Amino acid sequence: MSNNGEIGHPIIIAGAGIGGLTAALSLRAQGHEIVLMDKARQLSEVGAGLQLSPNACSVLDQLGLLEDLAPYAYAPDFVKIWSAKSGEELARVTMGAFLKERHGYPFWEIHRADLQRVLLERVQATDGISLRLSSEVLDLEASPYDPLTCIFQDDEVTGNLHCKALIGADGVWSKTRRLVPGHEDAHFSGQVAYRATVPIDAVPARWRQDANLWFHKSAHLVHYPVRGGRELNIVGLVEESWKDETWSAKANKETLLKIFRDWPTEVRNLLTIPETWLKWALCSVSAAGPWTHGNIALIGDAAHAMLPFMAQGAGMSIEDAAVLAQHMPQNVDNIPAAFRAFERQRKDRVQHIQGISFKNARTFHYGGAMAFARDTVLRLSKPESLAARFDDIYGWTPGQ
Repeated sequence: MSNNGEIGHPIIIAGAGIGGLTAALSLRAQGHEIVLMDKARQLSEVGAGLQLSPNACSVLDQLGLLEDLAPYAYAPDFVKIWSAKSGEELARVTMGAFLKERHGYPFWEIHRADLQRVLLERVQATDGISLRLSSEVLDLEASPYDPLTCIFQDDEVTGNLHCKALIGADGVWSKTRRLVPGHEDAHFSGQVAYRATVPIDAVPARWRQDANLWFHKSAHLVHYPVRGGRELNIVGLVEESWKDETWSAKANKETLLKIFRDWPTEVRNLLTIPETWLKWALCSVSAAGPWTHGNIALIGDAAHAMLPFMAQGAGMSIEDAAVLAQHMPQNVDNIPAAFRAFERQRKDRVQHIQGISFKNARTFHYGGAMAFARDTVLRLSKPESLAARFDDIYGWTPGQ
């Protein structure tokens, strides 16, 4: 593949989700022309809430987006941790003003659709970024003398477009990933996420402010406000096989309630409120695999989809976009080398956080003596010390 930066040709980004949109803005800020392709006819987000911890907010601040996001975000004062076996509050993790003062940026809870919409609006308002929907990247071809050629499929034809690089930001089921030799496909984790959102006025007052995390054997539950505190996001994560033909599906409410049948009454009452539940198979992509090949780079879930037990999936995509752009000044003369440097810089951090997520997946679902030991440690821990455990994650900024 050519090492020439080919200033006159665009960078193509496959996937207009959170990572792809952030990468488009970050790379455009470096002076590159961007073509952003997505196979969807219309960009919509069926997911629910997510966390934007200070590390992710530091990137969004660099892009000038925090003010636009603020009306849709919610900053909890605490994460309250509960035993779903006894109904006892085990511990509190201090958030809110404590984390903002400690790291310089807020810890926000936000609906995925709101984050994607704000990013999309900024992309559409930015000269030098072209968004093409109903377009899926198929291949990337090169010769020793000509610019790269991206082969894509739209509604009508198979087309081609000269470019200088391809960024795969097309998610856990990435098609771009197959263009990177040696990278493995996504693997089902054996866990399923049941998700719903409801108006905040529909839930008891005690659940309208802080984030809440419930532990039980083989399952846990998270619920927290989103959309500026106007809705409550509820996620139940359970160990379960997956038998549906697609990786997301409508969920049966009675089936969900049966799963949580021996949980505290107040939890079961909360789960009866949503009329509609959706479920997702939780899949992961090992961060140990290769992320780059020549003028191709993978970011976000395409490179390292992780389980949501550290709430850093979106954060890692956003970080990836910022670091990739740092290695890609407008006059870059060796894109493969720049991509390799990006991968080297990012890999240890992402593997570390992916490892924490896998560990938490076990810890959250302990039973018996292991659950007793976990709960004892939590009872003895101070709220500030529990928050400080993640300084290495939350304290990251784009300059690092």
